Amino acid sequence: MTYRVELTRAAVRDLSAVPKPILKRVDACILGLADDPLPPGVKKLKNSDGLYRVRVIDYRIVYRVEQEIVTVLIVRIGHRREVYR
Repeated sequence: MTYRVELTRAAVRDLSAVPKPILKRVDACILGLADDPLPPGVKKLKNSDGLYRVRVIDYRIVYRVEQEIVTVLIVRIGHRREVYR
């Protein structure tokens, strides 16, 4: 089953701030979430309402999987020291 991938406004803004050399890998990871929303290496964030994170070099993609509507909602994308704030 293929999931639809949606980005919040904040995630779109975050994506435009990702450096060009890393952007290709982040894009590939986001597209990969459509096929497998819980890939190997994904972590569920503690004290969050169903949020997961996946690593891409020093960047993190924070997202929520909505099973009922078969959607992956990307909430934030950012450097590891800034994305959790």
